Amino acid sequence: MSKDWGIKNFVNCLEKIVYTTKIKCKNFLDIGEFPIISQEQDHINGYWNNSNDLFRIKKPVVIFGDHTKVLKFVDFDFVLGADGVKILQPINEIEPRYFYYYLQNVNLGDLGYARHYRLLKKIKIHYPKSLPEQKRIVSILDKGFAAIDKAVANTEKNLQNAKELFDSYLNEIFSNPGDDWERKKLGAIADAEYGFTAKAKSTGEYRYVRITDIDVNGSLTHNSKKYVNHSTEITKYVLKNNDLLMARTGATFAKVLLYKDIEPSIFASYLIKITFHEKNVNELYWFFSKTRYYWVQAEELSSGTAQPHFNGKALKQVFFPYPKSLDEQKLLITKFRNLYADTKRLESIYQQKLDNLKELKQSILHKAFEGEL
Repeated sequence: MSKDWGIKNFVNCLEKIVYTTKIKCKNFLDIGEFPIISQEQDHINGYWNNSNDLFRIKKPVVIFGDHTKVLKFVDFDFVLGADGVKILQPINEIEPRYFYYYLQNVNLGDLGYARHYRLLKKIKIHYPKSLPEQKRIVSILDKGFAAIDKAVANTEKNLQNAKELFDSYLNEIFSNPGDDWERKKLGAIADAEYGFTAKAKSTGEYRYVRITDIDVNGSLTHNSKKYVNHSTEITKYVLKNNDLLMARTGATFAKVLLYKDIEPSIFASYLIKITFHEKNVNELYWFFSKTRYYWVQAEELSSGTAQPHFNGKALKQVFFPYPKSLDEQKLLITKFRNLYADTKRLESIYQQKLDNLKELKQSILHKAFEGEL
């Protein structure tokens, strides 16, 4: 580090500020005169109309989410969101936007939803003593990050388009069935069975597949796995390859998992196993469960608002269109598999691009604050 650079403890880089009234999230307005800045990811989180609660900007500040670690650069008057918002006003020796970028380069670690400001207070800030040099670094970072952010936005759009293309194709097929298709309520062609209630452990003979093990894409996660030991009463709940499981409630309600026989498993009580009377229909129904056609029915048949529920009785009312011909079923499944695999490959490519862009951003930040930019 050059002798033209200074170093200070984090707390010595801040001016004292007087906090204004903090507004609770439940009181945020959707429309109002003054923006509310809170610790959530979005830059503006709501609105307010009382000017007495305004935090008036003398020079730009950095907002730090004590729980979320979200950083925001704010150069306009705003109202404070509730608990968890820290206003960081850097001293005159440090350009506010330089300070903002510097904090983005800090790896604080993760304390979950605990407060992280205590970790921030332990760091040291490296900075050029010359304000023009700080502004030069900020100018380079602004231009470079604008290009990176544009690339990120385009890649995220491509990723979303790939997902929507697959979903649109599935919906088109199931919404326009052929003359030789059947459209039947699930209750007439399948059985619905609730899972087993058990006290799960960290080890055991069977994996205990729970509602929290199904992610938002309808896939099985492998984090925080739980297990149960064998007993006579759980035998009927043992899963077989290509069994269908549906989440009854919560964030993934009505999501359907096509279980793959990775390890001996049973399913928990907030899941419903769908067993068709005909063979070879399971995978076709799994693809169907990804369509808008399916989700319109699921939303209409579910109960509850804050926490939707989709029980076995409601599930049996779902209309499922499918070809009568076994050969056509197999042909459709093959087409869906191929398109699904292509979509996943595209998603993987776009996700890798996003990861690379994130790494590039961190690399540039690292060079900037090591005096190597």
